[in-house]
Amino acid sequence: MKNHIELLQIHLYFHDYKFALLCFVTAFAATLVAIPPIIGLIRKYGLYDMPNARKVHSNPVPTMGGVAIVGGMMLALLLWFPFSSEAGQISFFFSIAILFGLGIMDDLRDLSAKYKFIVQIALAILIALSGIRVQTFDGLFGIYELPLASQYTFTILAIVGITNAFNLVDGIDGLAGGLGFMSLVTVGMFLIISGDINTALIAFALAGGLLAFLYFNFNPARIFMGDTGSLVLGFVIAVLCIRLMQVNVSNTAPVLQNAPVFVLGIVLIPVFDTLRVFAIRIWKGKSPFEADRTHIHHLLTNAGFSHVFAVRAICFVHAIILLEVRFLRGFRQEYILLFLALFMILVCNVFKRSNVLFTRWARWGQKTFSEGNQ
Repeated sequence: MKNHIELLQIHLYFHDYKFALLCFVTAFAATLVAIPPIIGLIRKYGLYDMPNARKVHSNPVPTMGGVAIVGGMMLALLLWFPFSSEAGQISFFFSIAILFGLGIMDDLRDLSAKYKFIVQIALAILIALSGIRVQTFDGLFGIYELPLASQYTFTILAIVGITNAFNLVDGIDGLAGGLGFMSLVTVGMFLIISGDINTALIAFALAGGLLAFLYFNFNPARIFMGDTGSLVLGFVIAVLCIRLMQVNVSNTAPVLQNAPVFVLGIVLIPVFDTLRVFAIRIWKGKSPFEADRTHIHHLLTNAGFSHVFAVRAICFVHAIILLEVRFLRGFRQEYILLFLALFMILVCNVFKRSNVLFTRWARWGQKTFSEGNQ
C-alpha cells in the first residue's frame, strides 16, 4: 500500500521521490564540500566581483560559485540519472556544458551581451530541434496547438528570456538562489506527479546544489554564483518548465488545468522584473541593456532595507504567487494572468514606496503607544 500525504489536493507518493532525494542530497553534499576550496582558489588568483556604482556590495567578493553548483548537480546526475542517447538529453547536457563554459569566460573577462545572446539563441534552437518545445497554449487566449514556426519562436523566446531574467535578478545576496531553489522544487514535484520522474531528477539535483550554495551566499555573502551559475540556473528552469507543459498536455488526466500560467508563475518575478525594467529604460530614452538600480531588489535596498529583508520579502512574494496559481486553477487562464500582472504591479509599487509606508506606520505606532501611556 502506498504511503502518501496530501498537499494542495495532490497525492505525493514517497517512493517516486527516492532518486530525486538521492540527487538532492548528493548535489547538496558535493557543493557544500566544494565551495570552501573554490573560495580559496578564487582569493589566491584574485577572481573577485568588484563593486561599482550599480552594485550593492561595497567590498570585493569571490565569484564563480556556479562552478560548485553545476559540479554538484552533474555529480549527482552521473550517479543517479538514467542517461540515454535521446536527442533531448544529448542537446540538454551539451547546452549545459556550453553555458557553463560561457559563464566562466564571462566571469573572467566580462563578455559582451551580444556574444552571450548569440550563444543562447543557438542553444535554444538546438533544444527546440531536439523536440523540447512550447507546443500548445492549452486554451490560453483560445489558442491550443501552435503551428511549428510558432513553436520554435515561443521556445526560443522563452529559453533566452528566462535565462537572462535569472541572470539579471542575481543582484543581491541569496536572491537568485532563493528564487531558483523554490522554482526548481516546484517544477520537480509537478514533473514527478505528472509521471516524468527522470526529468525531475535534474530539478532536484540543481536544487540541492543551490541550497548548499545559499549557505555561503546569504548576506554577507562569502561567494557569488556569477554568470557561471545564473546562466545555467535560468536555462535549466526554462527547459524544465517547457518539459512540464509537454508532459502535462500528453497525460490523459492532466495534473495542471492551467499549465501555461502555472509555468509563468514559476518564473514570474524575474521575467516580470526584466520586462518592467526594460520598459522603464526605453520610456526614458535609454538602452534597455543600460545598467541601473531599478530592479525589484533595488526598490527595497534603495529605500534603506537590508539585503536579508529584501530577499525574504521577494521570496515570500514568490511563495504567494506559487500558491495563487495553484489555488486559482479553477478560473480561466486569462483571469489568472490578469490577476498575476496586477499583483506584481501592486508589489512593485509597495516596494518602491516601502520606506514612506514604513515611516508612516512607525509614526502611527509610536503615536498610538504614547497615547496609550497617557
